[in-house]
Amino acid sequence: MDAHTREIIRVDRLATGGKGESMEAGKINKNVVDHCTASEYVPELLPQGVRKDLKPLNVLQPEGPSFKVQDNLLEWQNWRFRVSFNPREGAVLHDVRYGDRSVMYRLSFSEMTVPYSDARYPLVRKQAFDFGDGGAGTCANNLALGCDCLGVIKYFDAIVTDPEGKPEPAPNVICLHEQDEGIAWKHTNWRTGRAVVTRNRVLVVQFIITLANYEYIFAYKLDTMGGITVETRATGIVSVVSIDAGKTSDYGTVVSSGALAQNHQHIFAIHLDPAIDGHNNTVVIEDSLPVPMNKDTNPRGNYYEVKKTPVTTSSWHDADITKNRVVKIINPSKTNRISQRPIGYKFTPMPTQLLLADPESLQAQRALFAQHHIWVTKHKDGELYAAGRYTLQSTREHGGVADMVARKDDVENGDPVIWSIFGLTHNPRVEDWPVMPVEIHELKIRPCDFFEENPGIDLPSKRNETSVLVNNGGGQECCGTNGTNGVNGHTNGTNGHINHLG
Repeated sequence: MDAHTREIIRVDRLATGGKGESMEAGKINKNVVDHCTASEYVPELLPQGVRKDLKPLNVLQPEGPSFKVQDNLLEWQNWRFRVSFNPREGAVLHDVRYGDRSVMYRLSFSEMTVPYSDARYPLVRKQAFDFGDGGAGTCANNLALGCDCLGVIKYFDAIVTDPEGKPEPAPNVICLHEQDEGIAWKHTNWRTGRAVVTRNRVLVVQFIITLANYEYIFAYKLDTMGGITVETRATGIVSVVSIDAGKTSDYGTVVSSGALAQNHQHIFAIHLDPAIDGHNNTVVIEDSLPVPMNKDTNPRGNYYEVKKTPVTTSSWHDADITKNRVVKIINPSKTNRISQRPIGYKFTPMPTQLLLADPESLQAQRALFAQHHIWVTKHKDGELYAAGRYTLQSTREHGGVADMVARKDDVENGDPVIWSIFGLTHNPRVEDWPVMPVEIHELKIRPCDFFEENPGIDLPSKRNETSVLVNNGGGQECCGTNGTNGVNGHTNGTNGHINHLG
């Protein structure tokens, strides 16, 4: 359609063939859905209903939450930060501090592109930029109590714009809650049998977006040991096109009669603007490398070298599991008293597959950011989007990380910005239909010589009194309550293991 005259210029009909057939539409069947099978996911429409044997599992906080909220200022377990919400990025964390020390100036989800692999026209242009095109904040869900987040919940509202540009309330777009993350640390003294175990807890800042067929769940998770995890979950309904009855395709998987789910990728970009005890930071690429046996430094061949390479100018880098590659963000002017090394935080780049489209393809040119795992650039106000400010109907990435890196700015002991790129190569399976189970990726940002000991060493090792045993008769009995820390240990005796408390 000509957008100015609103005149229909051409109608493109999609090919419905299979392996070895023409990439053109060919013969068009008028009733292309006659051989399709109905699929439902709404509970009351499921032919067999929902499971009846799954009993409730409740999150109880009888004394209320451990966090405090004042407007957009959040405080929890030594953490202190602000949260904002905007139409493009959704929830953003600002001025993240642990105690009185700064850790992160700004942390956000910057972009996501979803290029499809069907080589037939016009599907070659099928590529979404979920943040730049749709807007994560614009497409954010109104989160429901007891559904999207469990426990004692604090919701945050926002203001977005309607199709006419007028302000419109967006209620419950962010949920804040605490979550048990399993064991934080544990040790059993084998001499005395005394065991101490603590539980890790995280503060979760979560929002969910619906981009047409897909849902994405985004969360920032701050833990009791000074770590930050940035998490993505992909779910929703896979995008399908028609395929003739009985045929299969190299472009994807037939997930239901007549429905071809195309192969595609989801490539995410996280924007990290660090402030490790201030803004004079340096990014260091750390590799663990084998050292050949030699009489001077490695006479028995067991030594390996930890090589640390500062990033001096804006550049890109890739994950490398063969070298245990780690990205460190250090403050060269602050030294840890114990290790005598610069204080810092670190993360391991996720070694996921990058963009598969040919570098000269339209998809690759529109998403230059998706071709490397790590980009290091210099902070510049307004440079927040990995693929540039304008992605809608673009033919090349402009103003994105590739252009930022091309400036070759000095980033050593300055104000660097790190862009972490990772992806999901999604070759669909039948189990992804009619709604896809979540696919989870996590970027774990951890302190590295930032503290002088385990910052979670003071976590209480306290028995959870709501935990119970199930006996053979199906009943329940309470755990013992004696002892000082409520942690089970064991010693070896003539009659086998003897259980202790405390």
